[in-house]
Amino acid sequence: MSSEPAHPEPVRHHDHGMWLVQFTDRVLVVCPRCGGRALVAPRPDLPAPKYFSALLFQPRRLTCGGCGAVADWTAEQRGTGLVGAVPGGTEDPFFRRPLWLQTRCAGRILWAYNEEHVDALAAYVGARLRERHASPTMAMFARLPDWMKSASRRDEVLAGLATLRALADLSAPADRSNAAHERGDRPRHHGSVLFRGGPY
Repeated sequence: MSSEPAHPEPVRHHDHGMWLVQFTDRVLVVCPRCGGRALVAPRPDLPAPKYFSALLFQPRRLTCGGCGAVADWTAEQRGTGLVGAVPGGTEDPFFRRPLWLQTRCAGRILWAYNEEHVDALAAYVGARLRERHASPTMAMFARLPDWMKSASRRDEVLAGLATLRALADLSAPADRSNAAHERGDRPRHHGSVLFRGGPY
């Protein structure tokens, strides 16, 4: 006869140094034409980048399945280098469109780039034990604001993330969150430049 342990082991999260840029392969945004859900992704004719940091420089395409809007983005050229996009804030780092996945939470704005980003945040926030296995310099979880990491806000933040997960399945302009609008809260540019060995 088997029995459940009286005190189940707390949910544990292992931070191996995941960067925010790793979630920029697909960014759900508000369409500039119809206000519905659009997708920002690397141009489909390009090979997958060898390193995830190259996602900051890779040409992008915005497409809307609702109204057919299409736009292209390429990194600014500075001399022989490319100036990379800077992730963070409630706008996408390429076209500077408001993110589709935004909601009000704990008196602030909770946002994510895509469903995988929401799931990664939920795994971290929901964990009772958090272990770091990498330098916090550029790691996403170490740089989260205190209100998201607070145990007293756990249930509130998890509810907000569930709202974002549900929003990811919606696409009509009427489905847009009332939090998804321009704020101009983009991060300061840190001057990342890629010196290319060949054409994109």
